[in-house]
Formats: sequence, structure tokens, C-alpha cells
Amino acid sequence: MNLEEAKKKLETFGQEHVLKYYDELTDAEKQELLTQIDETDFAVLENCKNLGKSEGRGEFSPLAAMQVSEIEKRRDEFASAGIKALKEGKVAACLLAGGMGTRLGSDNPKGMYDIGLTKPVFIFQRIIENLLDTVKQADGSYIRLFIMTSEKNNDATINFLKKHNFFGYPEEKITFFKQDMAPASDYNGKVYMEGKGRISTSPNGNAGWYASMLKAGLRDLIQKEGIEWIDIFAVDNVLQRIADPCFVGATLLSGVTCGAKVVRKNAPDEKVGVMCLEDGKPSIVEYYELSQEMMDAKDENGDPAYNYGVILNYLFNEKALYEIAKNTLPLHVVEKKIPYIDENANLVKPEAPNGCKFEQLVLDMIHELPTCLPYEVVREKEFAPIKNKEGVDSVESARELCKLNGIEL
Repeated sequence: MNLEEAKKKLETFGQEHVLKYYDELTDAEKQELLTQIDETDFAVLENCKNLGKSEGRGEFSPLAAMQVSEIEKRRDEFASAGIKALKEGKVAACLLAGGMGTRLGSDNPKGMYDIGLTKPVFIFQRIIENLLDTVKQADGSYIRLFIMTSEKNNDATINFLKKHNFFGYPEEKITFFKQDMAPASDYNGKVYMEGKGRISTSPNGNAGWYASMLKAGLRDLIQKEGIEWIDIFAVDNVLQRIADPCFVGATLLSGVTCGAKVVRKNAPDEKVGVMCLEDGKPSIVEYYELSQEMMDAKDENGDPAYNYGVILNYLFNEKALYEIAKNTLPLHVVEKKIPYIDENANLVKPEAPNGCKFEQLVLDMIHELPTCLPYEVVREKEFAPIKNKEGVDSVESARELCKLNGIEL
């Protein structure tokens, strides 16, 4: 894209301020900004007017989970089917690692954070050690590991993992790709600038991974290697089991298009999304959407009907995903604190939310699919998210759970 084309595109969307400092940039910076303007979808900014508006949801009803008691009874059957699929190369894993460790007080990618006490134990290290447990169960069959980074942390992530020899995972089995970014704006839909030659952007949500994978041209690899299932998981849960045979086998034998790991809620109002049916199709109801009536509802055993919180670990049928990728997922507008340069080009780091980010969410991806198996796991064994430095879902709580599971820190 040349300067005139950039001006024309920005004028169309009312974003002419993006070029305010263009003449002050180096030739390389000018080219980077023109490329960013070319690649940015400014049309999403229209959606800032929807901030705070309730998005229409359908009619919710309970979706029963496969509980730990049933899983234990059928463990050998499920594990056998899962190991077979893993050995045949039909299962891949996808680590969603586009985030930064900002809330942990770090300027590095979140996966580089060290949770060790007497020795270094990095979040990335814990993830790969968990995946190596799966490899061991599958008699040494390494599965394809996709790692989704973002433009903000791609180079740092790759350099860090290379420096640590991928913590023992074979490099030839790892494929990196970048998540698509969406522009971040003020409440009037004007994009923020994070530098004189850089539009402020953020990752396009936890449902953007598959579209980003397609954009990176990775479907050829998926088809060439015969991958039929992709287990996606977030970087911040240091205890999660990845593509574990029992989960894989249960999902395959249930004949569904998606499996979702869930944990029993520790309180009716716990702040987790809950598996459910929405208009008869699988979905996730957010904790703030649960009515008192839904929180009080019971199943046939007298247990809470909306009792299983998602932990962002899903096993998707890849062909089913490819079909729904032809449709456009809804866009969610979220209010966030967005660093920006002011009229004097000074960087401002706001202490309160000051604008909008635009995301696609995995709940909409699941709702597009016909069937989903909620698969219960034991919270203390598989759910140690690190979202904060202290308190609930923190470095502290994750360390305690790691110790409980015999992991040396």
C-alpha cells in the first residue's frame, strides 16, 4: 500500500489522525505503518456503539456433563481409543499464547513467567512437561503442537523457547503462527495510536485462533499430516492435561464435534462460564448471565443443573471447524485500559478503562457446532490458572496446587 492509498482508506473510515506524525518517521517506520493500515480492518470500529448493550441470547437449558464417576468406570476404554488416535497422528494441540504478563508485573510474554521458588519453573515449561506426559502415555508418539503468538510477543516467545530447547519437545513437531489483531479505539471509534507510527491493536479474542491458523496457511499441514482433532488450551493453566488419551477417547466415542473440559463450580456464583444448551445447541452462559432461577435449578440427582465451569480446554473436530469458519462469528465489544499517545505524542498508561477492544469468543464457536461433550475433570488436579499476582487464580494459588500435585518448584 502506498501513501495515497493509505490516505484514501483512512478517510473512508474517519481515521486520518493515524498519519499525523508520518513525516517524522524513518523510511522503515513509514513502511511499517502503511503495512499496518493495509492489514487493519477499520470496519470493526463501528461496533464501539454497541458497548454495554446486551447481546441477544437465546433460551438456556442445562447440558449434562460426563462426570468423573462415569469416566473412571470407562477409563480403560476411553484411554485405549485415545491412545490409538494419538499414535495415528489424528490429534494435534494448539497453545493459545498471545498474551503478555502485564497483570503479573512482567513485560514479557505470559508463558515466560517464572513460578519457581527454589529453581526456575516457567509457565511454558509446565505446559510442555504436561504435554510430554501425554507423549509418554502414547508410547512416545509426539503430536503436532501449534503455538499461537501475537505480533506483540512472537519473537520473544520463539527466542525464549529456542534458548530452552523447547523444554525437551522436538522442534520439528512445533509450528508457530500469529493471531490476527484488531484495532483498539476510544469510545467514539477513533483508533488509538500507541506510538507515532503504530496503531494500537489487541488480539482478536480466544475464538480467533482457527481463522488465524487458516490465514497462516496451516490447513495444508493439517490435511497432509491427517490431523482430525485439535485440542486448544490457554497458556495460563499450569496443571492442565493436554490431549490426554482419556479425554480424547471419550470425545471420539461419544460421537460429538467438540469436547470441553469442565470443573464443578466451587460456589453457585463463581465467576466462570458454564456449559449449557442455548436454543437446543451447545453453548456457554457467562457467570453474569446466570439468573437466580438458573443458579437454583437442580438436575435429576439433586445437584445444581448449571454446575460445570469451562477451563478453556476444548477438543475440536477440525472438519467441523472448517465448515463453520465460512460463517462470520459475532464480535464482542469489551471496555479496556488502552495505552496511547496524547496530542503531544507522550505515552499515557490509563488507570481506568478508556476505550474499546473487539473480540470473537470461543463460546460462539461452540454454539455453531451441533454437539459438545462436557467432560468433568478434578479441579485440584487440572485447574491452576494464573491470572493475577496474588489472591484468587494467582501465582500464589497455582504454586500451592502444583505442590499438591507433587511438582517441584
